[in-house]
Amino acid sequence: MLNIQSSTEEIFKTAAQLFVAAACDAIDQKGFFTVALTGGSSPEGLYKLLSEDQYKNQIDWTKVLVFWGDERWVPLDNELSNAKMSQETLLQNVPVLSSNVFPMYADGVKPEDFASTYNTLLHEKLGDDGIMDFILLGMGSDGHTASLFPGTAVLEEKEKWVAAYYLDAQQMYRITLTAPFLNKAKKIIVLTFGDAKADALKEVLEGDYNPSLYPSQLLKPTIGELLFLVDEKAAKYLSNND
Repeated sequence: MLNIQSSTEEIFKTAAQLFVAAACDAIDQKGFFTVALTGGSSPEGLYKLLSEDQYKNQIDWTKVLVFWGDERWVPLDNELSNAKMSQETLLQNVPVLSSNVFPMYADGVKPEDFASTYNTLLHEKLGDDGIMDFILLGMGSDGHTASLFPGTAVLEEKEKWVAAYYLDAQQMYRITLTAPFLNKAKKIIVLTFGDAKADALKEVLEGDYNPSLYPSQLLKPTIGELLFLVDEKAAKYLSNND
């Protein structure tokens, strides 16, 4: 559940190796690989690494289906868009098919309606079991993951796989995969590094169970594996950090 690395570079290398292994296994077993990408600054180094020949050439990208774990409800060319960042750092640099890339945004649609559309899309692509092969997540200094923020009603969702809501603190709509869907995945990797994440990581992994305050505690895979891939700075308050 916990893998502590000495640097962000080592985190990215480990994550890239896990990504490639999961992709190759899924493609060998069933003919395609499903992945949900994450946004923010945390995965940029990983995406750039996956774009390098030593990693990208190991994957048949024509058999990769790309989704997102969450998104700010902004146009795809907006600097705040997770899809834009992923496109620029990874997707435009690998031979993935545009027809296999499914951003969490559409012009002229209400976010709540699009969440329902994305929910249907996941059922169509994954079947009613809804098992994603690989989900990349980050964790904020407040303990949030995806767009599951402290104190929000979406934390209580039990049925929907995708939800959209207005986040008052940011004055914008967010769309996110929900905890019930995330926990179906075969593998969840949470990239967490830096001193600013140390307090939250301590609470998420070793504190009392209080997901309303630390939503990352909702990550409890039912069949798959959960791995917090962290650096020594983020792990500095953990009881067992060696």
